Amino acid sequence: MIQVNDTNFKTEVLEHKGIVLIDFYADWCGPCKNFAPIFEEFSKEVSDVKCVKMNVDESTSARTYRVMSIPTVILFKNGEVCDRFIGAMQKKDLVDFVNKNK
Repeated sequence: MIQVNDTNFKTEVLEHKGIVLIDFYADWCGPCKNFAPIFEEFSKEVSDVKCVKMNVDESTSARTYRVMSIPTVILFKNGEVCDRFIGAMQKKDLVDFVNKNK
């Protein structure tokens, strides 16, 4: 799982050709901790989606994309925001979220 931050965000997300799914989280966030293994499992099962994580306490990019609640998942396609989901979700919901944006 790639950890993105302000230093590598442009390269890993904005310049990536294809779909990037970002899990915006914080270490202290209970729902984020519950969602983390679901996101991790999903990332291992897909080959056409780049899954990355960003700690909101260590990045200003979260503010740039108006992440006000966590966890928040934002789907980028070819460097552009396509969709977002706020809150933890089950794996089936995560799969559906990504598939509707492919």
